Amino acid sequence: LFLQIKSFLNKEINYIKNYMEWIYNITQQNRELLLKFMNKFSLDQLNQVPEGYKNSIYWNIAHTVVTQQLLTYGLSNEPLLIDAELVNCYRKGTVTSSKATKNDLEIMKSLLFSTIEKTKIDYEKGNFKNFTPYTTSLRITLSSIEEAISFNAFHEGIHLGYILSMKNCLLVEE
Repeated sequence: LFLQIKSFLNKEINYIKNYMEWIYNITQQNRELLLKFMNKFSLDQLNQVPEGYKNSIYWNIAHTVVTQQLLTYGLSNEPLLIDAELVNCYRKGTVTSSKATKNDLEIMKSLLFSTIEKTKIDYEKGNFKNFTPYTTSLRITLSSIEEAISFNAFHEGIHLGYILSMKNCLLVEE
């Protein structure tokens, strides 16, 4: 019986590891798409708020970085990997209030990948032990770090959808 339980638990652990790797890959692919937008469009285009929208493409990208940090490190009572000012500008409930600079853009390009790479390392080390349950604005309750990381992939997909819609509304530069 002990060997059967041990075998079952090992299968479950492997399932969770494979699932978390799958979610990490989804997030990585999404971030690569966001980087392509950052490289394709000019800074002026990234800062535009098209008619009918509240925020710019840049805001949506920065918001995904901030939200990932708040859902993982923030809800686990761990120090964020990003500056508090970034959180204040791009957290839920904010709108585009200033234009990003070239320096902001370069920092954000770096944060796109460094934040999820460090999160993956910290998750594998077991650093997210003190997770505080949280109910999102979509009324989805996150009860564990695994649920928060999974929800984050969903959340980033929503903002990728906004960006895909917005890119067709950008003013063409002369």
